[in-house]
Amino acid sequence: MASSSHRRRPRPNPDRDFEWRPVRGPLLAVAAVAAVALVVTLVVAFRPGAAAGATGSDRAVSGSVSGAVTSAAATPKDPSSPKPSTTATPTPSAGRRTTPSAAASASASPSATPARRSVSGVSAATTTAPAAGRIRPGTSYQGVATSYDVGTGDGACSYGPTSDVMTAAMNTADYETAKACGAFVSVRAASGTAITVRITNECPAPCAVGQLDLSRQAFAKLAPLSAGRIPITWSLLSPATSDTVSIRYKTGSTQYWCGIQAIGHRNPLARLEVRTSSGWLTLARTEYNYFLSEQGTGCGGQIRLTDIYGEQLTVPALAVRPDVIQRTDAQFARH
Repeated sequence: MASSSHRRRPRPNPDRDFEWRPVRGPLLAVAAVAAVALVVTLVVAFRPGAAAGATGSDRAVSGSVSGAVTSAAATPKDPSSPKPSTTATPTPSAGRRTTPSAAASASASPSATPARRSVSGVSAATTTAPAAGRIRPGTSYQGVATSYDVGTGDGACSYGPTSDVMTAAMNTADYETAKACGAFVSVRAASGTAITVRITNECPAPCAVGQLDLSRQAFAKLAPLSAGRIPITWSLLSPATSDTVSIRYKTGSTQYWCGIQAIGHRNPLARLEVRTSSGWLTLARTEYNYFLSEQGTGCGGQIRLTDIYGEQLTVPALAVRPDVIQRTDAQFARH
């Protein structure tokens, strides 16, 4: 039933508007009754919709209200009745086509949205093909090698100072927002000499696609430093290692915001997820090789790592200890 503000305005009704007054003779009383009956008959006969049957409001006037006319009563057709407010039942914009569930998703936090639950629900454990980026296993790439002074060994991958000098900086295209960080690469010169380096840095322009900027120590194993620039071929490795994966929370991390980094993984990482009350949430990777949880979701909880081969490692919940390397006993399989 429509609200009181949407009800029809009462029409003039002869039964209500006729004012009864005492009469002095029976003839006047009979004539008055007859006149009233005639007027009522004419009004009912000539009201709108009388020929096709009474409307919901007409039935209400006549006293025979039926549940079958609820929708008719809720949508007044009388031109004289007030029009329903356009804000009473808002309709979505034609461009948005928002459904109630979609609207709820749009207003929910990223960790609670269906779209979001849909992405983490696609478990990498079912992946049969490599989840690599530009650098793919079993592929040989051609390029050139140059050299630079690595200093303390720190670089764009944010691993920190290291005594390991067999490292390299990857060109920006193949660096691919830190996806190359931690990758072990076999580099071969035209002479046939080959070395293995680990990607710890990015080489910006003018480094070209395919180019590796090697540490001076690594370059010297392929050619004299005076060569400056040599042609090479290189490919991804999954080397033997006794190291295990470690986790580090970024400086400034708390339960309300955190950056998470994996260190020492044998194979390049394809994904890092954190456990939430809604399931696994994939964190976005930064160009400085940390995975960020902007709202603190999952900070201090379980962490799931997926390598480019689709293998997953689940790390138990670790305390949020900024800038502290926390070792695990897990490592990806060799390929």
